[in-house]
Amino acid sequence: MISHLSEKIRLLLSNPNDLGKSVTAFGGTVLLASALITGATAILQQLGVLEGLELAAYDQLVRSRPDEGLDERLLVVAINDADIQQQNQFPIHDNTLTEVLAKLEEYQPRAIGIDILRDVPIGEGRAGLTNLLKQNDNIIAVCKLSSEDEPGNPAAPGVPEERVGFADLPLDPDTSIRRSILVSTPTPPKTPIEKPHLCNYDDPENQIDSLALQLAVLYLAEEGIEPEPTEYGELKLGPTVFRPLEDNAGGYYSAGAVDYQLMLNYRSAENAAKQVSITEVLEGKVEPNLVKNRVVLIGYTTTTANDDFTTPYSAAGQDRVEMPGVVIHAQSVSQILSAVLDNRPLIWYWPQWGEILWLFGWSVVGGSIAWSIHRPWLFALAGGSAIALLYGNSYLLFLQAGWIPLVPPAIALVATAGGVVIIDRYGQTISKSVKTFLRLNIEIDQEQKEEQVAEITETEYFQNLQQKAQQLREQKDNSTTNNPVSSSPSETEEPESEPTDTDDYFGNLGQKGKRFRKKDEESN
Repeated sequence: MISHLSEKIRLLLSNPNDLGKSVTAFGGTVLLASALITGATAILQQLGVLEGLELAAYDQLVRSRPDEGLDERLLVVAINDADIQQQNQFPIHDNTLTEVLAKLEEYQPRAIGIDILRDVPIGEGRAGLTNLLKQNDNIIAVCKLSSEDEPGNPAAPGVPEERVGFADLPLDPDTSIRRSILVSTPTPPKTPIEKPHLCNYDDPENQIDSLALQLAVLYLAEEGIEPEPTEYGELKLGPTVFRPLEDNAGGYYSAGAVDYQLMLNYRSAENAAKQVSITEVLEGKVEPNLVKNRVVLIGYTTTTANDDFTTPYSAAGQDRVEMPGVVIHAQSVSQILSAVLDNRPLIWYWPQWGEILWLFGWSVVGGSIAWSIHRPWLFALAGGSAIALLYGNSYLLFLQAGWIPLVPPAIALVATAGGVVIIDRYGQTISKSVKTFLRLNIEIDQEQKEEQVAEITETEYFQNLQQKAQQLREQKDNSTTNNPVSSSPSETEEPESEPTDTDDYFGNLGQKGKRFRKKDEESN
């Protein structure tokens, strides 16, 4: 394939005139087709037609990455099915939760996040839980933000507002979690609020941090890192700036990112953080070094709690393995800590103009292949190689946390290649067919004219006209013969009579008729 292209380039360079024609043909065919296909594909993107395909491609890239394994700074205390049976409690009671928290505090964690709503008492021990939450500044309680249809849920009573974080996760149209929220403002419900609280208070100034951000900030405070805003109002932690997700970022048509969101850079499908059960904590089977100086998250991993979500790891067409909400929060905490302390990149993407150039470039690649390669098997091989190269480039960039569109350029490449084939090859065929059709019509018209001439010459009227014309010519010839020719040079000489236009017309018409009759006799 490469030698074929090299030979074609060498031949073009050896003849400047052919090179100029080829460049003009390339521009008129490939570049024009690429521009049209790029524009059409970009419109499909803007209309959201390709969003589902692009998000599916994003999920495939996530699943294809190497697993980064455990984040040793985190510990998940899971409430699983065995714990529910062991404790004979669901939801877990206040006194049990208090006992678990007290045990964990003995091991000196940097931060504890409770991914369990506890706005109403459950079982016994409400007072003890309230006192423990008040006394420990490293515990973050969760709330649920209000929406148009729900009034939200407040945090456990007695917890200061600065130690409340919301547990809401943003769902994509296919209900998968690909993003995380750092800061948000409650949406006022349609119905009047009966019990106002922090997480349903409608005020633009009421900006609440997420559970993950609260825990990460507590951990980083021990490292001497405090949050600060940039000149553009973006969150900065240490050297890392967390830029909010744009609405049409990457493959999104409309992410609906009205609050401060990030793409969630998952580190592992199953092993983002070490897990222990609450039963192990209560029985003292957890080693202190698994807790000390770590971020600890407590939450349900049982399906009974209905707190599981699909993620990019939940491959379509297979058993859709879901991830517990508490583990997703752990992934989000790990993303923040890794970005600040380990220089792990956040997921980035190009601006829209960069994506258009990327799209146009691959469209030109497809058109160039179709323009230069005419053998079907070689064309198919080159096209497949180009698609593989596109995927390879996207994958390599994704390993560096770059989310570059994959589906739109693939569509543009194939569509442009097909368009150039139609224009370049089939266009010539169509042109030849049209010319053949027109030439056939001209021949048919000529034959019809000859037929009409033959019919005219066979009529009695035409025969009489020919006889009269012959008589007139004979009379003119006789009159010329009978007149004496003057020998005097001074006398004016009569010019010799020439055939008239009428004579020529009838003569030619007669000849045409004879030729057609002869042709007709030969064909019969």
